[in-house]
Formats: sequence, C-alpha cells, structure tokens
Amino acid sequence: MAGNNLRQIPLTCSGHTRPVVHLDFSNICDSGYFLISACKDGSPMLRHGDTGDWVGTFEGHKGAVWGVALNRNATLAASGAADFTGKVWNAVSGAEIHSFQHKHIVKSVAFDSTSENIVTGSNEKLVRVFNLEQPSAEPELYGGHGGAIKRALFCRDDKCIISAAEDRTVRLWDRMTGLEVQRLQFSNNPNSLEISRDDHVLTIAHGSTISFWEIDTLKKLKEVKVPTNVSSASLHPDKDVFVCGGEDFKMYKFDFITGNEIESFKGHFGPVHSVKFSPDGELYASGSEDGTLRLWQTTVGKTYGLWKCTEPNEMNSMNSPREVPAN
Repeated sequence: MAGNNLRQIPLTCSGHTRPVVHLDFSNICDSGYFLISACKDGSPMLRHGDTGDWVGTFEGHKGAVWGVALNRNATLAASGAADFTGKVWNAVSGAEIHSFQHKHIVKSVAFDSTSENIVTGSNEKLVRVFNLEQPSAEPELYGGHGGAIKRALFCRDDKCIISAAEDRTVRLWDRMTGLEVQRLQFSNNPNSLEISRDDHVLTIAHGSTISFWEIDTLKKLKEVKVPTNVSSASLHPDKDVFVCGGEDFKMYKFDFITGNEIESFKGHFGPVHSVKFSPDGELYASGSEDGTLRLWQTTVGKTYGLWKCTEPNEMNSMNSPREVPAN
C-alpha cells in the first residue's frame, strides 16, 4: 500500500526544554509499549510508544539526564544523570525506588532481562552492576576503560557486560570473573551500542561508520559508511533495515543486507543524538539537540498509531505534521 512518493510525516513529541540525548523502548506488554526519553532538562519522560502520548515525568534529578532505560514489561524505569546518581523508578506510579550514588556523571543505565540488576556507566571510567534485591550491597565493579563510559549493556544471557567508552574501545566483561575478556578497537570513539531484539547482533556507531557484530563471538558481520558523523543507530527487529542519525540533522535508513541507503531526509533542527526502533518495528523514534523527540513510520502510508490512511488515492490524508504535547 505504501508508495515511494509518500512523504514521511513525523509525530513530534514536545515537552522537553533542552536537548533530548537518549531513548529506550520497553517490550510489548499488556497495555502496548512505552518510550522513555533522557533530556538535559533533568526530567525523563514516559510516553505511549505508538502514539507519543505523554504518560508522566520522573521528578527528582538535580542535573542533566544522560541515559535512560525501561525494563521489559515497563514496570521499572532507570535514569543516569549529572547529579552523580543512577535512579530506579516505579514506572507505573512515577515514584523513586532507588538512588545509587556515584562519584561522577552517570551516562548510561540498563536493566538485565530479569529486572533484578541494573548496569551503570559513568565518567569515572567505571562500569557498575547494582542488585535491586539488595540495593545497599556493594556493586559489581568493572574497571579498565581509559575514558568516560558512553554505554553499557547486559548481554549473553546476562552473564556478560558490553561497554563502550571514550577510549575508542568496546569491551566485554565476564561477570563470573569480573575480568575483561574481549576488546574491539576503533579509530573513533564509539557513540552508541544496541543489541538486536533477538539478542544476536550488536550495532555500534563510531565516526561515520556503523558496524554490526555477532554478539556471541564479537565477530564482525559488516560495516556501512554513512555521509555524516553518526551518534546513534538502530537495527529493525526483522534485521532487514537500520536507521541512524547524527551531526547533519538528517535521518537515514539503510538496507541491512546490501548496505545501500534507502532514504534520507532532514529529521530535526539540530544534531540527532539517539534513534531507536519500536519493539514491533512499525516506527522508530529520534531525539535531538532541538529538544524534540519524533516518531517516524517504518512503512510510510500505513495506518498505525496516530497515522491514518484511508484510500490509496487519499495517501496524503495526513500530510500535516502532528504535535503531541506533554501535559
């Protein structure tokens, strides 16, 4: 039903007052799926993922929020901030559950698959794992990076941690031994890490390159050059296309199999900091320096969420940009 002549009409989610620097989606749960955004205004926001409708704002940080996460069923949220804390929130009520003190800015937070632990990465060049069942216990500590941590994630059935830092490396840590077991070296700092929905593919954005790696071996699958310095990339759940964005304000979509660019268009009024596909792959979200978060259709012209398409000859039935405010 979708034709190539259709123009991409994003849903623009307003409400943040500073740059939007990171995004995360939950899995699909009973009430749909959810999207959380990190912003330098210090107030992470939760939204319905398919429409962008505002659900609530997590209040309590005293500085820019750099990283956010939702657990799989969207019952918990986590955030890392410039106030040297990583916080865990009840995503239903908005109440703060835990606040983990660090000695520097917390740039990254992520849940494991069971929601029992969170991993944080900070400007101390350290990766920590906190047990949410025993929040006062000493965290697991992983040291060795030579620069601030940009992103850290659980992988390989939560037995390992993968981390990217401003030392041009991505490192794999074994949680049993606490040791670094593998390292990838790059010519630029890695800006983003993503693990595919099926837990098989690691996507890394570095410089103007996006590379894809087998998560179980860290064997390189392929790499693709992009016309700009890339901040973030996301692989579709079906692993047929990927999207990315960076310094030139544009959104790019590429064929994952061939590595060819499918489309590019001006996505924002400032650099794009974060992009992420929804769990069903029907849309992808982007966060930008311009303070907005936008939702884009994977298949333009399809009826989904707030996008309505009635007849093929009325394909432009929704051709005015939609804005979804935050209450």
